[in-house]
Amino acid sequence: MASRGNDYERGGEGEAAMTEAASVEKAFEGKVVPPWQAQLTFRAMVVSLILAVMFTFIVMKLNLTTGIIPSLNISAGLLGFFFVKTWTTLLGKSGMLKHPFTRQENTVIQTCVVAASGIAFSGGFGSYMFGMSSDIAKQSPEAGTMKDIKNPSLGWMVAFLFVVSFLGLFSVVPLRKIMIVDFKLTYPSGTATAHLINSFHTTEGAKVAKKQVRALGKFFSFSFLWGFFQWFFTAGDGCGFVNFPTFGLQAYQQQFFFDFSATYVGVGMICPYIINISLLVGGILSWGIMWPLIDAKKGNWYSADLKSSSLHGLQGYKVFIAIAMILGDGLYNFVKVLGRTLFGLYNQFCKKSLDTVRPSSDSTSPPPSLSYDDKRRTELFLKDQIPPWFAVIGYVSLAVISIVTIPHIFHQLKWYYIVVIYIIAPALAFCNAYGCGLTDWSLGSTYGKLAIFTIGAWAGASNGGVLAGLAACGVMMNIVSTASDLMQDFKTGYMTLASPRSMFLSQVVGTAMGCVISPCVFWLFYKAFGNLGVPGSAYPAPYALVYRNMAILGVDGFSALPRYCLTLCCVFFVGAIVINLIRDLVGNKWSRFIPVPMAMAIPFYIGSYFAIDMCLGSLILFIWQKLDKANADTFASAVASGLICGDGIWTLPSSFLALAGVKPPICMKFLSRAANAKVDAFLES
Repeated sequence: MASRGNDYERGGEGEAAMTEAASVEKAFEGKVVPPWQAQLTFRAMVVSLILAVMFTFIVMKLNLTTGIIPSLNISAGLLGFFFVKTWTTLLGKSGMLKHPFTRQENTVIQTCVVAASGIAFSGGFGSYMFGMSSDIAKQSPEAGTMKDIKNPSLGWMVAFLFVVSFLGLFSVVPLRKIMIVDFKLTYPSGTATAHLINSFHTTEGAKVAKKQVRALGKFFSFSFLWGFFQWFFTAGDGCGFVNFPTFGLQAYQQQFFFDFSATYVGVGMICPYIINISLLVGGILSWGIMWPLIDAKKGNWYSADLKSSSLHGLQGYKVFIAIAMILGDGLYNFVKVLGRTLFGLYNQFCKKSLDTVRPSSDSTSPPPSLSYDDKRRTELFLKDQIPPWFAVIGYVSLAVISIVTIPHIFHQLKWYYIVVIYIIAPALAFCNAYGCGLTDWSLGSTYGKLAIFTIGAWAGASNGGVLAGLAACGVMMNIVSTASDLMQDFKTGYMTLASPRSMFLSQVVGTAMGCVISPCVFWLFYKAFGNLGVPGSAYPAPYALVYRNMAILGVDGFSALPRYCLTLCCVFFVGAIVINLIRDLVGNKWSRFIPVPMAMAIPFYIGSYFAIDMCLGSLILFIWQKLDKANADTFASAVASGLICGDGIWTLPSSFLALAGVKPPICMKFLSRAANAKVDAFLES
């Protein structure tokens, strides 16, 4: 999922798979590439639908807990390979197999699944969309009038996603040849996924893939059963292993404990070491140092009579300082990626000959200087053209439909706001897709925050500017995110000889699946777990409150901040920029020892418990690589994916149990010695 799944939008797969063998395509020379229609098979769509539901549950759970979502491309490609390979093997033994399983079909499945599950992020169920609800509004400095509140409903959520999620696909389709063939952009996640799929379909790679699937299945089962076992001990609030005071009760009060989450141990095995360490550093800085010091100022900096959830008290420092760091990091990376984009374009257009940079659009034959692989890939990539007029008509038609429809869903978002967004969105989508090709960073949420502030301020507080800003964020974020995702998939398709048409259609089908599956999964969470979005609950949805308060800041300014909070926000905003600048200046050798500000900001609001889980995942991987590097490199992603998938899928039966009113039989709680003595005395009396 190439950095779709959270505000910390970094690249997904790493650079390990970027070095290509002498010739990949010669290994597939004797195999016929099926036409684009044959790549979109019925079995591929069935498998994509099953995996889309599974992955949407995983992404939704991560969205509603901490907001950290790792790249799931490897899991999607691996499980897609396993399901269809099993299918074709069984049909082959019975003599009923008509079409062999190809890497192009594997690419279609991976694209479809990631597009569908990506809607769980870009749909804003853990951020802007849920931030509109009254549950989140109650936690803000001002509850807001009905103009600023829109509670979740399955109907309007599905309708909204359908009218905004497809425009990004049409906005960059005409640029696919320029980005992939002419500019030769890297798209590291797309390239790494292509290498993975290509390796699956070689003899040796298929053997390794079977072993990886076996490892994934083993840890999937363990993770699922572990989640089931933990459920028995969660009969009330504050019960269960998730509340185990690993480092003592005092540390537990400061959110330092291990919560036995297989999901975040797996996430920690996938995320780079520096991200996990940054999370821990952020947790120590905030919950270990800053919040106790600010809490000591109670009655001086803020009223001692405020509720713990009031943003005029300690909670305000937690939320707004986290926002300041997120905005500082986002601004720095926006300027950095935009600068690299403009510099790259300057090099393309001004430092190369026009023949190299801008070959005729009718040219369907690769330049003679290319390698065998590039010639073969370019030839097939240019074969199935998607006419530019098709993209233009599609974009304009969908824009008109959404301009008419969205104001009926959000009365505060006027039609002329949407027109302005759709006029500038293609340029921003291009910038994001180009920058993602250079750096593997998608800045979709940064463009969304830009829309929050601009449209919210334009609408004004009296006209429902908070809700208008959040809705505008959704419109912008969907366009910009899906544009970079599609270009990543075009790169994957280019390297696996999948047709651009099959890539585009699989992305469309996956997006359509996501527009239905994601709201339904969120609705299941919303109805099954009644305390969704409440701090301290199983699903606190931290970014929902963050996004809503960004909208309030955009409309009302800084009037909502407690004493000295603005000063601290400015310090951390500048600090995030300075730390990022230092990381870039010292180079890769030393930057891996400097924390990442965006990752540091996440535990400021929700605590460090998940950072401890993730650091444990890093420790397991580190020790494994020291003992057996070859097996660690081969199977770590599969093991991590199994841990994530098993625990994520357990939420499906647990939510059904909650809806049916079935409650766990045991409450496991931990008390101090003094509290336990009081309980014993009470029971004896």
